[in-house]
Amino acid sequence: MSESQVLPQGAGYGVVVGIGLFFSAFMLGLTAIQARYTGVSPRNSEEFTSASRSVKPGLIASGIVSAWTWAATLLQSSAVAYRYGISGPWWYAAGATVQILLFAQLAAKLKLNAPYAHTWLEIVATRWGTLAHLVFMSFGLATNIIVSSMLVLGGSATVTSLTGMNTIAACFLIPLGVAIYVVVGGMRSTLLCDYTHTSVLFAIILTFVFTVYATSQYIGSISKMHELLSEVTQIMPVSGNAQGSYLTLRSLNGLIFGVINLVGNFATVFQDQAYWQRAIASRPATTVKAYLIGGLAWFAVPFTFSTTLGLAAVALVAVPSSSSPTQVPTADEFVPLLQPLTQDQISAGLPASFAAAGLLGQSGAVALLVVLFLAVTSATSAELIAVSSILTYDVYVRYFNPQATEQEILRMSHLGIVIFSLAMGIAGTIFYYIGVSMGWLYTFMGVILGSGVVPIALSITWSKANRIGCIGGAVVGFVAGVAAWLAITSGLNDGVINVTTSGGNYEMLGGNLVSIAIGGIVSVIVSLIWPDNYDFSQTRAINAPVAIKKTNHYADDVKTEKKDREVPVSVKSDSEDGTELDNGLDPVGLKKAFRFAVWSSVIMTLVFMIIIPLPLFGASTVYDVTGLSVWVIIGILWAFCSAFAVVLYPLWESREALAMILKGMIKDAYSPGSGAYVSPNTRANVASTA
Repeated sequence: MSESQVLPQGAGYGVVVGIGLFFSAFMLGLTAIQARYTGVSPRNSEEFTSASRSVKPGLIASGIVSAWTWAATLLQSSAVAYRYGISGPWWYAAGATVQILLFAQLAAKLKLNAPYAHTWLEIVATRWGTLAHLVFMSFGLATNIIVSSMLVLGGSATVTSLTGMNTIAACFLIPLGVAIYVVVGGMRSTLLCDYTHTSVLFAIILTFVFTVYATSQYIGSISKMHELLSEVTQIMPVSGNAQGSYLTLRSLNGLIFGVINLVGNFATVFQDQAYWQRAIASRPATTVKAYLIGGLAWFAVPFTFSTTLGLAAVALVAVPSSSSPTQVPTADEFVPLLQPLTQDQISAGLPASFAAAGLLGQSGAVALLVVLFLAVTSATSAELIAVSSILTYDVYVRYFNPQATEQEILRMSHLGIVIFSLAMGIAGTIFYYIGVSMGWLYTFMGVILGSGVVPIALSITWSKANRIGCIGGAVVGFVAGVAAWLAITSGLNDGVINVTTSGGNYEMLGGNLVSIAIGGIVSVIVSLIWPDNYDFSQTRAINAPVAIKKTNHYADDVKTEKKDREVPVSVKSDSEDGTELDNGLDPVGLKKAFRFAVWSSVIMTLVFMIIIPLPLFGASTVYDVTGLSVWVIIGILWAFCSAFAVVLYPLWESREALAMILKGMIKDAYSPGSGAYVSPNTRANVASTA
């Protein structure tokens, strides 16, 4: 039994299997309620994969928070807090928030340049052809596999640590349980489950916060936390930190991790269909708003969680156990409540589980197990529906059955979810047996994925982006990144290259930077020398209804006749088509949204990555109790604001739909069958017949 195992093995299986089945039943119920009282049903492929592109910003923001809350968000953020002190939470949260904020620009361009696309790869294929499609699909699927492997590795490691559950069983049971409710409900049910997960996530995070900083017998206040962290500095000082302290942002290794984190997460956001899927599902007019809210709200999750449990794991090293003969932490005979963790334990993301179990015993272990499982399953559901979309539209429809019927597409979507849920378990098992941890994968992902970031962004945003330059940039950057990573590993470790030596900060930093830099430089330079002149008319026609295509041709004619001034064109389809141009796709409004996304996301990126942290890094200040108090209180307030934005706000904006459901259920209660949803067209037909 491991030191942190405080729950029986049955508890692990109970959580993994039981909660999975509960959410499956929950989704069956929600899907039935939606179909009966709102007319929304996942039997339509468009609804299944993209929620009919009608989801409001609050629910999209909640889904973004949920999809971006991996096992690594909770476990790795706490691990870097344990390693580097208070700088770890900042660099983890900031380094993974800016990608969501900047992705708002791509989301706006998606609605402007390819409003009816199902995947980002459809855009690449339409613009650059089959070779580019296959190359970038390789990057996209590699991203999904790595992200999914981190999910199951982090989740299974913690479940095993807390309960002794078999690791391989956890690797397979986690994704299979999620697959059930994703198959049943599709994209909209995934977003609804995301909302449920996010609500529970914030509730448990705030519970840990108030336990650590208000009620715990071991810590119980910010001043006590400061005292304990200062004592631990004398026991195990942090290399590269000012005065070896955990209470400073002057952390060289923390800064290096921040750069690695920044590059790696650009790859996993820009190339992960899960984030494009939410942009596709959102209402065009509110897409940018959703991503900005989601990004800012997500920051509080790793920052507050790791500032709580990550620092608590450090502080418990200076708390005497009941068997300690002395209360002085620096004494040789001192026995701590929590022994200093090994590098393998830290890399596996276990500081949070040790801290939760040490502070609250079984109740803490259960709370962490639940919040971790919800984080893993919500992110897993996002990956499943994302990969299912790629397998359906970019493999099956494009290469095997271009004339696929609605039912064939829906059947392939279901099959894709099942296939990838099994692939997730297999990938997690392979990485487990070769000794690769979640922490290693987290810092490595930018090495092999970073080169695709800039070319993919250019494909949807820049008319001059050159096909050969972007394909070449992705491939050459990949080769250069891997070569730099191996060369630095060999040079710094006397020619020894293995999992341990290749996972160092400088090795990963070099590979990450070379990969994204070379990919971007090659793409941009070739495009400037041999610029394309693409007008995105073909991408706007992807999957567009016939009436919309007619409208686009008319708009192009008007634009040709009136070159000297920009004229917004809004033309309704012929009455016999019965389709109107979506008002949310007004090009003037979408261009305005894109400009807003650019300046707002760039300003916030500068604030998160430069304006706040770098002056504090340069100051080399070791914070006193007041400084730590400000740090912790900001995190708590941010968490409350985030909870309001992604828990309460979605309820408010969905009040009409909730009222409709409640009204229908009440009608059914008094007169069975009378509460079912009737479409306006059906009502009109009935009235005209009468």
